[in-house]
Amino acid sequence: MILVVDASVAAKWFADEQLAGEALSILAPFNQLHAPDFLFLEIDSIISKWIRRGIITEAEGNDTRAAIRQVPIITYHFESYQDSAYYIAVKTHRSVYDCLYIALAAFLGGQMVTADRRLYNGLSGGPFGRNIVWLEDVGNV
Repeated sequence: MILVVDASVAAKWFADEQLAGEALSILAPFNQLHAPDFLFLEIDSIISKWIRRGIITEAEGNDTRAAIRQVPIITYHFESYQDSAYYIAVKTHRSVYDCLYIALAAFLGGQMVTADRRLYNGLSGGPFGRNIVWLEDVGNV
């Protein structure tokens, strides 16, 4: 299955929180994981927030940064589909950043998997609904 993973899912690979088990399950070898190249920038932002809040240490943050780069994710330079993301953002009233994931999923003929409930609820009933899946529903697609 072609899955475009967003930062809300990737962060759960390294956090003991709700839906972490479901997030880990998409790492199964039969799934092809894809993401815009700025996924790692978003993960760095999440990790730095965890460090500021005292959830993890700086050393643990460095380990997490190294570990995520070992996950077999095929990345794509966002400029290749930035225009499509802009169009989707204008039509759906979502951020261009979020829509880069949707645009990539549409381009690849796959689905964006997310744990961002607000984003999912905002897109699932519209014209891009076929390109987004809630993390808990991945196995049911």
